[in-house]
Amino acid sequence: MFKIGNVEIPNRVVLAPMAGISNVAFRKTVKEFGAGMVCAEMISDKALLLNSKRTLKMLEVDEAEHPISLQIFGGEKETLVEAAKYVDQHTNADIIDINMGCPVNKVIRCEAGARWLLDPNKIYEMVSAVVEAVEKPVTCKMRIGWDEDHIYAVENAKAAERAGASAIAMHGRTRVQMYEGKSNWKVIKKVKEAVSIPVIGNGDVTSPELAKKMLDETGVDAVMIGRAAQGNPWMIYRTVHYLKTGELLDEPDLKEKIDVLILHMDRLIDLKGEKTALMEMRKHASWYLRNVRGGGKIRQSLKEVSTREELVSMLQEFLKETSTREHKLNKEILV
Repeated sequence: MFKIGNVEIPNRVVLAPMAGISNVAFRKTVKEFGAGMVCAEMISDKALLLNSKRTLKMLEVDEAEHPISLQIFGGEKETLVEAAKYVDQHTNADIIDINMGCPVNKVIRCEAGARWLLDPNKIYEMVSAVVEAVEKPVTCKMRIGWDEDHIYAVENAKAAERAGASAIAMHGRTRVQMYEGKSNWKVIKKVKEAVSIPVIGNGDVTSPELAKKMLDETGVDAVMIGRAAQGNPWMIYRTVHYLKTGELLDEPDLKEKIDVLILHMDRLIDLKGEKTALMEMRKHASWYLRNVRGGGKIRQSLKEVSTREELVSMLQEFLKETSTREHKLNKEILV
C-alpha cells in the first residue's frame, strides 16, 4: 500500500490511461482483477468546457472503480484550471491527473501533452495553478523527455513536485520514440531518487517478473501497466499475486478468456450501445484471442461481426472446435 495525497492505493499495480481504451467498461473489468488504481483515458480541457456530450460521458465513474484517476490535458492555463475545477467539483474521481506525455501531433499542436517536456518552468506554472484551484490530489503523467538530446525527466519531476503534485507517473520513453524502442528504466530510477513524492514507473512491464524487476531496479512505488493489459486483465491479477507471494500463476484457458471477453463486451454495450460497442470490441476481441492456437482465422472474421449475438456465437463455436481438436490430440498422444 502507498498513498497519493490522502488517497490510499492498496497495492503497487496501476492501470495506465490509454486513449480510446480506458473507458469505464475496460477499467471496471481490470479493477475486478485487482488493480490498485485505474486511470481513465485523457480528456480535453476545452472539450469539457464546451460541455461536449461525449466528453462529459467520459467523466462517469462506477463506484466499483475506486481509487480512480481522471486525466485532463490542455495547453492554456486558464482552460486547464477550469477543467480541473470541473473534475474536482462534479465527479467522484479520487485524483486529477495532468497529461504531459501524449506524443501525438494533434495534442502537441495544442501546446499540450509531451510538448511540456521541453519546459520545466511551464510544468511548474501549469501544475501549481491547478493544485491551487482544486481539493483533490493532483498527479502528472510524463515521459522522460522529448528526444535523446532533450531528456529533462529529473528537472520536470522536480518542477511538478515543487508545484504541489502528489505523485508522478514516468514513462521511460521519449516523445520521439512514441511506443517503439526500449523504455529507459535508468532515467526512471534517477527521477525516483530526485523527488520525495511517489513515482510510478511505466514502460516495458509485460510480465509479473518484469514488474518486480522494475520495482527492484528503480525503487519506484508502483508499476503502471498499459498495453500488456489489453485483452489480458489476468496480467494485472497475476502481477499483484506475484508481487505479494512470489508465485507465478498460470495463464487463463480459452474458456476463461471468452467469458471475460463477453463480460467486457456487455459492459461496453451498456455504455455505448450495441453498434458502437461491437465496432470497438473487434480490437479488444483480437487482443483477448492473441496467442491462442488457431486464433488467427477467427481474428480475421471479427471484421465482419456487427451484433452481440454474432460475436457470442462465433466465440462459442471457436471454443467448441478448439476443445474437440485438443481432445483428439490428447487421445492420439495417449494411444
